[in-house]
Formats: sequence, C-alpha cells, structure tokens
Amino acid sequence: MLMLITIKQILAGENLTRVAKEVAGLVFTSGKSTAGAAAKAVKDNQQASGPEAQSLLDFVRRALDAHTLFQAAAQIMHYGPMLISRYQTGMSYGLHVDNAFMSGVRADLSFTLFLSDANSYDGGALALEQPAGRQSIKLDAGDLVLYPSTSLHEVEPVTRGERVAVVGWVQSRVLHAEAREALFDIAQVRASLSTNLSVDPIVRLTLQKAEANLIRLLS
Repeated sequence: MLMLITIKQILAGENLTRVAKEVAGLVFTSGKSTAGAAAKAVKDNQQASGPEAQSLLDFVRRALDAHTLFQAAAQIMHYGPMLISRYQTGMSYGLHVDNAFMSGVRADLSFTLFLSDANSYDGGALALEQPAGRQSIKLDAGDLVLYPSTSLHEVEPVTRGERVAVVGWVQSRVLHAEAREALFDIAQVRASLSTNLSVDPIVRLTLQKAEANLIRLLS
C-alpha cells in the first residue's frame, strides 16, 4: 500500500526566502558519497556540506516539528539524515530504492521538500513506481511530498535550470502504512472539528482519546 501525501508550504514567506538565500551560499560536492552500493551507479547530483548546511537543515527540522499535518502523517519516532541536494542541467538520480537503515535509523518514510520554484527548471520531477502506474511529482518551492521508503523512485533528468531540495528519512512509531493512514484520517477529522463551535466538546475529546489509544496500540 503506497500512501503518498503532498503538503503545501512547509516553508513559506520569510522562512522560504531565508532558506533560498542561504542555499545560494552553500558549498556543494558530489552526492555519490551518501548513496548505497547499488545506487551509486545511477546517482548524479550534488549535496551541500559544512556547518552552514547543517544549520539550515536544523532550521528545516524545526519547521517540520512545528507542522501538525506532517507530524500526523509521519507519526515520527526518529529522524534519519537530511540532505540538501542540487541537480543542475543534465543531472539525475536513476531508479532506486532507499536503504532500509539510514545512519542507524530505520527508513519507513522518505520526503522531498522542494526549494526551487517549479518554473525555474525543466525536468527534475520525483517519479515513483506505483501499482497503478508511474507518478511524477514536481511541487512549488516550500511544498513537501512524503512517501514510503520501500517504493522504487527516481529523480528525472533536469534539462534546464537547477533543482534544489531537502531530502530526508523518518522512522515512524507506527510501522504499518495502513495504520498510519487511518491515524492521519482521524487527525484530519479532528482538525476540521476544532474550528466548528457547534460540535459538542465531548465529541472532540472522545475522538482525541480514540486517536491516542490507537497510537498506543499500534506503536
């Protein structure tokens, strides 16, 4: 079961402007150093390194921690590594699957947070192989896609411009995708009820209790 979620504006406004400005000053080197043995042959991109890059990734992580929709979808137990990747014209990352463990953290979910304006480059879509067929995803700057690390995927060749994104991995406290999807649906309903003043408060509390007890059961 492939649960794919896109989330708008994880970064927006001043936060997105700050990240874009700082990315422009980063040092990038070959991305092959962080690829698994099989993926090295198909990986052609660059990754940021140095304390400035880590500071920027820390800022992004705080934004993820503060985003209730992302937290509800991922049910995070541990973050794996995060990387700032860059694809210039002619670069791509061929079809591959992510390693089961990334820096000692089990990779249940992968995410891509797009930092480049979608109109500033051609190609560069994240393409996932699904039972219903191939799906290509190219989002606006500040938007994120979350998907199972078990899926075959690739970054299609960039044919114009430059594609910059933050990629990362998550170990979820809820192992099964079906359970994460059910909990995500409950969280969505809770969010919609929170602004409806006509709903009896006991209904909201009961739904919150059910969500909490399911997390205890499924974790």
